Amino acid sequence: MAIRTKAFDAAKYLDTPEDHAELLSDALASGHTGYIAAALGTIARAHGMSRLAEETGLNRATLYAALKEDGNPTLDTVMRVTKAVGISLQARELAHA
Repeated sequence: MAIRTKAFDAAKYLDTPEDHAELLSDALASGHTGYIAAALGTIARAHGMSRLAEETGLNRATLYAALKEDGNPTLDTVMRVTKAVGISLQARELAHA
């Protein structure tokens, strides 16, 4: 008998703005642009893409295209999405080893 599996979707487990902030902080700390875009996409799906499109004034197709691993969201898109999902971006000095 073959084992049936389902694709894992982290969006199903992100329930709070704290969860969203933790994921995005980890992505930003990595410095990997693909991970950052994908993390924003996961957060967007957890929030609800239709709802997010309405709140940001961006259409769903634009959000899906920009917020995937090979997407390249504009700063405007990033700021609209983070505001809509209730998180903010902050800068801090890099730690030197």
